[in-house]
Amino acid sequence: MASFPPPLLLHNTLPSHLSTPLSLPVTSPVPLARLAAVSSPPHADAEELRSRAAALQDCATRRALRRGQALHARLLRSGLQPDAFLHGTLLNMYCKCGRLADARRVFDGMPHRDVVAWTSMMSGHTAEGDADEALSLFARMGTEGEAYNGFALAAALKACTVASDLEFTRQVHSQTVKLQQDLYDPYVGSSLVEAYVSSGEVDMAERALLGLPVRSDVSWNALLNGYARHGDYRKVMLVIEKLVASGDEISKYTLPTVLKCCMELGLAKSGQAVHALVIKRGLETDSVLSSCLIEMYAKCLSAEDAYKVFGRIDEPDVVHCSGMISCFDQYGMAWEAFELFVQMVDWGVEPNQYTLVGIAAVASKTSDLNLCRSIHAHILKSGFAMIKVVGDAILNMYVKVGAAQDAMVALDFIHEPDTLSWNTLLSAFYSGSDCEQGLTIFKKMMCEGVLANKYTFVGILRCCTSLMDLRYGCQVHACVLKSGMGRDTDISRILVDMYAQSGCFASARLVFDRLKETDVFSWAVIMSGFAKTDEGEKVIECFRSMLQENIKPNDATLAISLSVCSDLALLGCGLQLHSWAIKSGWNNSVVSSALVDMYVKCGSITDAEMLFYEPETRDQIAWNTIICGYSHHGHAYKALEAFQVMIDEGNRPDKITFVGVLSACTHEGLLDEGRKYFKLMSSIYGITPALEHYACMVDLLAKAGKLPEAESLIEQMPLAPDASLWRTILGACRIHRNIEIAERAAAKLFEIDPDDISSCILLSNIYADLRRWSDVTRLRNMLLDRGVKKEPGCSWIEINGQIHVFLSQDGSSTY
Repeated sequence: MASFPPPLLLHNTLPSHLSTPLSLPVTSPVPLARLAAVSSPPHADAEELRSRAAALQDCATRRALRRGQALHARLLRSGLQPDAFLHGTLLNMYCKCGRLADARRVFDGMPHRDVVAWTSMMSGHTAEGDADEALSLFARMGTEGEAYNGFALAAALKACTVASDLEFTRQVHSQTVKLQQDLYDPYVGSSLVEAYVSSGEVDMAERALLGLPVRSDVSWNALLNGYARHGDYRKVMLVIEKLVASGDEISKYTLPTVLKCCMELGLAKSGQAVHALVIKRGLETDSVLSSCLIEMYAKCLSAEDAYKVFGRIDEPDVVHCSGMISCFDQYGMAWEAFELFVQMVDWGVEPNQYTLVGIAAVASKTSDLNLCRSIHAHILKSGFAMIKVVGDAILNMYVKVGAAQDAMVALDFIHEPDTLSWNTLLSAFYSGSDCEQGLTIFKKMMCEGVLANKYTFVGILRCCTSLMDLRYGCQVHACVLKSGMGRDTDISRILVDMYAQSGCFASARLVFDRLKETDVFSWAVIMSGFAKTDEGEKVIECFRSMLQENIKPNDATLAISLSVCSDLALLGCGLQLHSWAIKSGWNNSVVSSALVDMYVKCGSITDAEMLFYEPETRDQIAWNTIICGYSHHGHAYKALEAFQVMIDEGNRPDKITFVGVLSACTHEGLLDEGRKYFKLMSSIYGITPALEHYACMVDLLAKAGKLPEAESLIEQMPLAPDASLWRTILGACRIHRNIEIAERAAAKLFEIDPDDISSCILLSNIYADLRRWSDVTRLRNMLLDRGVKKEPGCSWIEINGQIHVFLSQDGSSTY
């Protein structure tokens, strides 16, 4: 005990909640004069008193309160003077039957209260949860000079355990040290360890245990369970080593804790060693140990090893079967779990609520709705459907298999569904065509008075994001603010996404700026919003801010930044991002394709080509990027060659691939090849031409002088033509001086977009080339009458890493 803190004086350090100061009784005999003063008068019939005491003991054992009260009444009417033993028995009966007030009246009326009476009252108060009063009695016991024994110390330590009172535990410990003989009592030792554990002083509990002259299984278990409850499983293993080194035998009650530690730490070999010890000591038939072994093997090794343990159990009970079903579920062995569930019926093992929760979890992973309905029917017949945890499992099962309507029915079977139940149902409507129903469910939840938590708000905001329903999203935001969760980081992040996806970027920025902690997701959302609103320079600023806040960018943020560099032709900034990606070890297809696209659009096709051919394998996005890049730079034959290599490597082209191929044919004027590839995409690859493909073909035909054919293609296409197709025709008409088709194309453009000034300017230029000045004047007057103005041009420059945007005739001196 050298390392243990010195004993404390109880009366000097008494907690404030104990009104009676605690004085230490001496262990020397009480003076005879005092004994005479408190001794009971002679008893008339000792045999009758023992008989009545035995009857009261029987009432205490059976918790027969009414019979005990009747015996007490007879005792009072008999006029017999009870001795200390009978008083103690009567007191114990009332304490055991939960009538603490009656017990206290008996206690207060006793002429002499011995240690048994004090101990009974302390235990009674502790059992009723009034540990403070139990400790107060212990202090008062010392004040009245009653000597403590092992039972009194153990009762006080039990009260310390319930109250988690570290200071009083230390005081009782010091008293125990003074009464050395009580340290040999295993009950006192184990109670002392448990008291320190409950106070959170597990290390102190270990020191106390190792200082005991006698260590019992109970005290070792108390310490081991204390470390296990605190999640310190490595400490448990160290204590086990000390237990073995001390020569004490590991009891069967200790082994489950050891197996749990092996499971949590993934110590498969240690777990197998414990299993060998179980076999060696003939404990394989122990139900608790078998369950722990199944769980350990399931987590550390395999389902097969766990099933071997299960197979050696002579008569598996519901706990074993439930554990094995959970194991099969963990390893995705659904049908093995169902087979075992059916065998339980053959064995006569009735499933309990945990078995049914486990089998519902298994069914949820099969995507078999009929099977889930069968499980639900079985649960209804078994009578467990009304239990909350089972009802939630059924609800979750239907949500996992996508049966939203069945989930709504399952919710109606749950008695008083709570927030968790509603959140589970709401998760079925996060995306897809049922999002509208998610809003209805949230409204119903609010009407029924169920309090929403952060997960509720995150779920309903996801519904609003999928629907891009800004009006409802704003209402949910108002509910969030009213609930006091406006500063919650998770809710704020989803609010940023909701506002950004709904087109209200100003509100998204406002919420983002109020975030206490930003993460990569919220940065990605706000950067995407800046990119969509043509504020690319702010995307680069955001990327730099992320690095300054030590937030590592992900694929999305890096790809967005590179796309901005592509759109703004910021080669220097793109090179810096590429350098950062290399230093950070970034190597995936998304970033690689974004880098290739950046080099392509910044005019560095050579660097794009080198980067493209660097990896051994390339995905669809990478091929599309390089083909479109070659086309953009006028390398038509390289684009077509890359297309052929892509086909030879077994990659299947998509719509974007053919946009690049047809654009290459357009740039090089390869009319026949263009026609071939245009037919090839539908006849061979089953791709229906989109507007982009028709635009390429119209451009190709128009540049080749096939204006009537281009016009016919537009009129015959199954899609509604947009302005760009007719604008292409109009531009080609100027080159080929075809005024008739030009006027028809201009008329179509005026119908599609009356405010578009470019079509008028193109037609005016055609009239000017043909010296039809009166038509030129007519067009310009028409524009003036409509009040149509030409939008000013916009340019930008990069200076010292900062992007500056300015308009034509900008007089600012900033630059």
